[in-house]
Amino acid sequence: MNRLVRDIADELKQFITGKTVDTLIPPITYIIGNNIFGLKEGIILALTVAVILAILRIFKKESVLYALGGIGGVAVAAGFALISQNAANYFLPQIIGSGALFAVSVISVLIGKPLAAVISHLARGWRFDWFLRKDIKPAYKEVTIVWAFLFLARLSLQLFLYRRGNLTELGWASILLGFPATLSVLIISLVFGVWRLKSLAGPGIDEYLEGKSPPWEGQKKGF
Repeated sequence: MNRLVRDIADELKQFITGKTVDTLIPPITYIIGNNIFGLKEGIILALTVAVILAILRIFKKESVLYALGGIGGVAVAAGFALISQNAANYFLPQIIGSGALFAVSVISVLIGKPLAAVISHLARGWRFDWFLRKDIKPAYKEVTIVWAFLFLARLSLQLFLYRRGNLTELGWASILLGFPATLSVLIISLVFGVWRLKSLAGPGIDEYLEGKSPPWEGQKKGF
């Protein structure tokens, strides 16, 4: 249990570091600015905040990756809102993203390369053939199926609120369904994934790379 708690803490530290503020502050600024001043002013304020965050990271000699991504995200969202003159369209890219993630999750399961396995492979650099083993793959497949249902639920809620046309409801829902929800899914995926790998009794990635014979101790850290 202590090992799992430490693993969760490590995963959360990597996920949260450098991302929380850059992800949450611009859309919150947009909602408040739009409600008080108007569409263009809300966009200007959101872009200003995103640029300030990037500048602060440069001065602190930190990675500006997330901040620059935030600027790009705000710019794209602002384009949707300005072109349509509909403040709610600021969150349209997020709705499209939810639909895309749902589709990718389903397709990845159907073609036998679960999205959870692909993401873990890219993030950790573990050999992809390990993920495709019969005593490893089911864990990543099941997690991906759960993701698909969650993406579908998020998409359904976002579309419902979008059609209602209430910017504040849609905005806060998009924010809560973004970073906080992703954080929760990460914890659930890690806890379930570690348990599922243990129940499948396959080799850990190190044991697989070293060509060890069973019985294996299994994956000790990460998913």
